[in-house]
Amino acid sequence: MFDGDSTEMSKSSGLPRLLIGSEGGESRELDERDMRNISGHYGEDEEESERQIVVGICSMMKKSKSKPMTEILERLCKFEYITVDIFPEEVILNEPVEKWPLCDCLISFHSKGFPLDKAVNYAKLRNPLLINDLNMQYFIQDRREVYRILQEEGIDLPRYAVLNRDPDRPEECNLVESEDHVEVNGEVFHKPFVEKPVSAEDHNVYIYYPTSAGGGSQRLFRKIGSRSSVYSPESTVRKTGSYIYEEFMPTDGTDVKVYTVGPDYAHAEARKSPALDGKVERDSEGKEIRYPVMLTAMEKLVARKVCLAFKQTVCGFDLLRANGHSFVCDVNGFSFVKNSMKYYDDCAKVLGNMVMRELAPQFHIPWSIPMEAEDIPIVPTTSGTMMELRCVIAVIRHGDRTPKQKMKMEVRNALFFDLFEKYGGYKNGKLKLKKPKQLQEVLDIARQLLAELVLHNDCEIEEKKSKLEQLKTVLEMYGHFSGINRKVQLTYMPNGQPKASSEEEDVLKEGPSLLLVLKWGGELTPAGRVQAEELGRAFRCMYPGGQGDYAGFPGCGLLRLHSTYRHDLKIYASDEGRVQMTAAAFAKGLLALEGELTPILVQMVKSANMNGLLDSDSDSLTDCQQRVKARLHEIMQKKLDFSEEDYNKLAPTGSPSLVNSMEVIVNPVRTCDRVHTLIKSLTCQICKRLEDPKSADLQLYHSETLELMLQRWSKLERDFRMKNGRYDISKIPDIYDCVKYDTQHNSSLDLEDTLELFRLSRALADIIIPQEYGITKAEKLDIASAYCLPLVKKIQLDLQRTHEDEAVNKLHPLYSRGVMSPGRHVRTRLYFTSESHVHSLLNIFRYGGLLDEQKDEQWKQAIDYLSAVTELNYMTQIVIMLYEDNNKDPSSEERFHVELHFSPGVKGCKDEDNAPMGFGFRPASSENHEKQTDPGSLEDLSQDEPDRAALTEPINIQRKSPLIRSRKAGSMESFLSSFHSFSPIELLDEHQVVKLLAGLSAHPVLLHHPHHCSYHLRLLRAGQKPPECLSGFEGCSLVPSIYPLETLHNSLSLKQVDEFLTTLCKNGSETQFKRLKCKWTNAFTFIITLVLKSNL
Repeated sequence: MFDGDSTEMSKSSGLPRLLIGSEGGESRELDERDMRNISGHYGEDEEESERQIVVGICSMMKKSKSKPMTEILERLCKFEYITVDIFPEEVILNEPVEKWPLCDCLISFHSKGFPLDKAVNYAKLRNPLLINDLNMQYFIQDRREVYRILQEEGIDLPRYAVLNRDPDRPEECNLVESEDHVEVNGEVFHKPFVEKPVSAEDHNVYIYYPTSAGGGSQRLFRKIGSRSSVYSPESTVRKTGSYIYEEFMPTDGTDVKVYTVGPDYAHAEARKSPALDGKVERDSEGKEIRYPVMLTAMEKLVARKVCLAFKQTVCGFDLLRANGHSFVCDVNGFSFVKNSMKYYDDCAKVLGNMVMRELAPQFHIPWSIPMEAEDIPIVPTTSGTMMELRCVIAVIRHGDRTPKQKMKMEVRNALFFDLFEKYGGYKNGKLKLKKPKQLQEVLDIARQLLAELVLHNDCEIEEKKSKLEQLKTVLEMYGHFSGINRKVQLTYMPNGQPKASSEEEDVLKEGPSLLLVLKWGGELTPAGRVQAEELGRAFRCMYPGGQGDYAGFPGCGLLRLHSTYRHDLKIYASDEGRVQMTAAAFAKGLLALEGELTPILVQMVKSANMNGLLDSDSDSLTDCQQRVKARLHEIMQKKLDFSEEDYNKLAPTGSPSLVNSMEVIVNPVRTCDRVHTLIKSLTCQICKRLEDPKSADLQLYHSETLELMLQRWSKLERDFRMKNGRYDISKIPDIYDCVKYDTQHNSSLDLEDTLELFRLSRALADIIIPQEYGITKAEKLDIASAYCLPLVKKIQLDLQRTHEDEAVNKLHPLYSRGVMSPGRHVRTRLYFTSESHVHSLLNIFRYGGLLDEQKDEQWKQAIDYLSAVTELNYMTQIVIMLYEDNNKDPSSEERFHVELHFSPGVKGCKDEDNAPMGFGFRPASSENHEKQTDPGSLEDLSQDEPDRAALTEPINIQRKSPLIRSRKAGSMESFLSSFHSFSPIELLDEHQVVKLLAGLSAHPVLLHHPHHCSYHLRLLRAGQKPPECLSGFEGCSLVPSIYPLETLHNSLSLKQVDEFLTTLCKNGSETQFKRLKCKWTNAFTFIITLVLKSNL
């Protein structure tokens, strides 16, 4: 392996020997000239007898000649009294330790194939100073021992349990596996959880996901090329081998790797978590992208503890930052940072000083530790005339979904009460059942009661037979349960259910009952996933510097911010499956991730169902909302044409969208008659299709069958017209939901009169849906605060805390090569929710008194625009952007600048002609074309464009037609318009499309589709073959375009917004307190009544 002559020469000349890796990868010996450069005291005039401290490197050659080791050893040799001797690999493997080279200090560490036992014997024989303790390296190879030591040292680590499959210790091998959790020796771990082999050398770590997130598992492994993990549909744990099971820690897709050099030095780097999408991010040289980050004071203390506990001076370990805390999840032992010159300098300096401090006195070498300040103060840069984007807050409705369906029934059977008690329903008087085991129990009860009906024909149950059959049919759908698409709610009613609609019995019964509400459907469709992912990609342009090539990662401001860990991103979603999957698909597009949504959902999306942040119990209406619904029912049951009085009652705000819908309807009952007739016609047409043999195998959108389609329309036909002949207007949103779905996704059926049904039901829905959230301004605010007061408080907190968050990965300025602004961050908070929260939040901004529309022309135009919007459709967005002007005094009101933007989401059918005119997207980031750098700035801003946005004066807005609106290149508006519409901006010409589709069966719809679908067109352009590419054709066919963001206001101050939100929260809290007080009084009265009855 080595050149014998040169080795002998170095021995005879007395030169220190250091083998280093050359650029070609081969090792060479430093020659005399190198040594003169490194250690000047070896010149001819120096004394030969001067004692040198020899540092021995004992490791496998792959490690000892690696680039980091070479860089550090070259620097270590610059110490005057230190020389380095690398032990040859053949000597380590084949020679007895007595023949190993002598050294005063030993750097030795285990890796694959290394004889650790021999290294331990060598240390006993020669007793050198050990940089890394050798005996402790046995423990580092066993994850059980690592966790034991961490626990003994009081270091936070994830909750865990060890499963030892050891015949001699059967008490440590108790594993009970259920669908969504495992029990290990009595310790329960709910999915997601992590399964790690006990051997630290085995990198096959699995993460198991819950069924509510899609199930399956992510399988991690040592990096192979550009992959470090892969998703698998397998959900059952491994049955052979011993494992550690631990709680999964949500880290927002980022891991932190810490490298210590002694107890007082720690370097930390962040990287994309291998569990996120399994793709390794590499730079132009093929190296994994990592960025040094700042450790908090507590994390520095953890690094010190790890270093001392494992007696490893040079030590790497993994930190998980989750929920405001840091947890150690792995200790790797000896490891170096790659590609950081600053780290190489620091590491060599710390090691050299350590060696000299320990051994210089022993060898009578004159030496003293140089005194240097550890941390160099960094002066923050100013942004000159530029305004810096600090915070983006967006509240977004979920994407396209299947129709939501609901059935209510009052139940009194003891079996339901037993189930209610079993799962703790009496604590709050309510119960939600979503888990497969729970739904199975409800199904068993339904089956049992139906069986009893057949045997005994009980009249009391007979009245509910159709409901029980529907309950059984829905729960048996798909052949398996999933919490995403079905749930049962039970509500305790002490005096039975009040008469509300024809769904209930005409005769009220006394005594307590349970209201059973079965909900199903409402799943995110493939089209919804495409909408969310594409909007996520387009959303990057919200960030300065993000303009340019749509899919080109270089120069994209958001991706640059995120990859350098200066993007503090948190994504929240309500607990509904469609909302969570929308959030995951959006994150996938936003951050250019790959692969399945499940790993992204589990790691990037936080469930926000605490304190009603994004969830609301729609079955628990406020008194105000119940009164509003009663008034709506009363007005919409009139058989006369709408009068002037009706207009005043129903649309007191004078909203043009409401007035236009009332003009379409004219007479509400007559319109409902027509809608009911059209539904009957539709069900008849579907029945005829079912009788047609050609339709036997007809597959509708998203795997629906004609039978299922008939079921949902037949139910609406039954429920819409009540037994007394009146109409249940609460079904109108469901009717519109269904016809909109079928018009968009099942238009190939060519059912007659669907467009008329769509037009009429939409006009009715455009009144019912927004007015259910309040008719007058006062009612709208009351209901809005009941729905989204926690969200408003959180938004206010997000704006206030832009500077204060310590949990963010702060980029270390001393190590940040190529990043011109390491200290600056953009905070992004994305809240995904359902229609109720979007309506409520918009009502708060519209009617809460943010601005006086009589005095502020821009706000008046914004209110006019919002009043003309008929529907808050899927992917509706309310966006708040906060900018900081570092040139203004910190106490000045002009220091922070807030903008409010809005989009009504996806376009519906035939929307283009009637779309209200907006005024364009006007962020500070795209208005100033003359970006000037402040002469006093510490950096050239032109080199770091993605980090800042220009500051400009508020724009004087003139009403413009959308057809002639000027669109800035790269703005959000032009971006969304070009990638979410069917306009021919991006379309290939006929010849190109035909060429791309060569070999595709000549189906006219398929051949026509790519001309109008930018999604599949991009796949074709990327080289995917037409049949494979279009296999998801039904998944994105006619995906509606999304309305571009419109700016509602672009010159608000933070103080203005903060005072507005403070007043709202105060008023809302007082109202909420009164509401709760009333509830507590009623609950107390109910309990007293029960006690008195039981005593009697």
